[in-house]
Amino acid sequence: MDVRRRQPIGVELVKKGIVSENNIEEALKYQREHPNKKIGDILYILGATDPARLIEAIGEIVGTKGILLTGKNMNIKLTDYISLDVAKKNKAIPFEVNAGKIKVCFANTVNKKTMDTVRLILLNKGLVMESYITFETDIERILKSLEGEVTSNLTSTGRNENTVSLVDSIIKTGMERRASDIHIEPMQKEVRVRYRIDGELITAASIEKEKQNQIIGRLKAISNMHQERQDSQDGRILLYDDYNIRVSSQPNVYGEKFVLRLLRKDADIRNIFELGYSGTEEEFRKSINKKNSITIVAAPTGEGKTTSLYSIIDYLNRPQINITTIEDPVEIRIPGLNQIEIDAKSSFSGSLRTVLRQDPDIILVGEIRDRETGEIAIQAGQTGHYVLSTIHTLDSIEVVTRLRKIGLSDYDIASTLATSISQRLVRRLCPKCKKERPFNDEEKAVIEKIGKKYGIDFDTSGTTYDAVGCKHCNNTGYYERIAVFEVLDVTDDIKEAIMNGKSSIEIRKEALANGYKPLVVDGINKVIKGYTTLEELNNKLLFI
Repeated sequence: MDVRRRQPIGVELVKKGIVSENNIEEALKYQREHPNKKIGDILYILGATDPARLIEAIGEIVGTKGILLTGKNMNIKLTDYISLDVAKKNKAIPFEVNAGKIKVCFANTVNKKTMDTVRLILLNKGLVMESYITFETDIERILKSLEGEVTSNLTSTGRNENTVSLVDSIIKTGMERRASDIHIEPMQKEVRVRYRIDGELITAASIEKEKQNQIIGRLKAISNMHQERQDSQDGRILLYDDYNIRVSSQPNVYGEKFVLRLLRKDADIRNIFELGYSGTEEEFRKSINKKNSITIVAAPTGEGKTTSLYSIIDYLNRPQINITTIEDPVEIRIPGLNQIEIDAKSSFSGSLRTVLRQDPDIILVGEIRDRETGEIAIQAGQTGHYVLSTIHTLDSIEVVTRLRKIGLSDYDIASTLATSISQRLVRRLCPKCKKERPFNDEEKAVIEKIGKKYGIDFDTSGTTYDAVGCKHCNNTGYYERIAVFEVLDVTDDIKEAIMNGKSSIEIRKEALANGYKPLVVDGINKVIKGYTTLEELNNKLLFI
């Protein structure tokens, strides 16, 4: 079937008599609150009709076989055929093998690239793939249940297998559980393994103390570190095709601690609005689509600055413009960009000088760390280029203070800085277990106080949610994260304040008069919309 010509699935389902128009209207209302959910899955979640009939009809519409995936028709062990990482990335579950053929359920059979990836893996195992479609909700549920098995396997591997397998299991489990960092920590009587997932550290396993030296030796070997040195070292692990892993070692009183930062090479670039940007597309375009200027994304370490920078670059990327990036390291490879990776023999400032001779339209500098890099970036902005970069500050106003501290003049800052964007990452409420309730009086008072301070009338007449905890979210009540943003557009009044050497307090007053809204305002709006909780927001911004 030519999917480009068929009508929307909702219309087709009504025509087939599977659901009513009222069901579709209800599903569309739900989709406005959960834009990442497909209509078919929403109808399933809402219980609009018999699930088996629904998925069979969806299969007919998209030109494949639809099946309701349950434990009864899962006749094989998934990880015997594809890794859990591959299954999650492609939202695919093998469920039956017979006579050289393997049946595989997908959440989306329109994406041929995804299907071909799994098909090739199975073909290399001598199996011909037969594709089916099922509900994404069920695929996520099954994959989540398998995560618990992986964690158990990790602990047993620590008891029974050799060091190479143990370290490999620690790393692969971190990948499968969406960890951004892996902490391997010598303690007094054991070696503790923790994963940072959605910004929170979760203990995964404890390994016998006698394995400590072998684990350290293996990590140093694959990270290209000096075995005999016991001081701080940095390295990289390049053994895994999909990941660039940065490694840091640091001695403590019980041995050498290792932290592994997991960076996906082929991670999908998320749309800035999916990340949490709450303004309109017109407002966003006005803030970032500029020439002869610099846009800076500002936040403390680990708050998603690079992710937002990639989203902006992806939004601006067109064949008609030349975009060059200077990064340490290149975290995501983007087609059509000239991406330069900093190494021990190069620097941001040195690479930036070279890039200016490469006829760029847009330049991304991973971070402005010092005066030299800042001055060259300013020069690039003043000579017709659009420069994007990051800097470590608490908010978008303090970008000015930080640039002053590294030695840039008020004139250069005022004439070139066009926009500064600050952000924080807060945990999203788990969609599986969040519990709806009215705002209580204490919460209303806090929100009203913030509203009065910034001249905003927040509506707390609706409901909020409590974080509960379930298997899907590792009993945390939260799953993934969303960004809270503030944007400072440097108007003529603000430029004048910078030129006159005014303090950040005075610049903030001027910005508020020009429509600037601080992080907490966007955060409160996200609480009211049910994305996160007031408690989680306060943990990040400390406004209570």
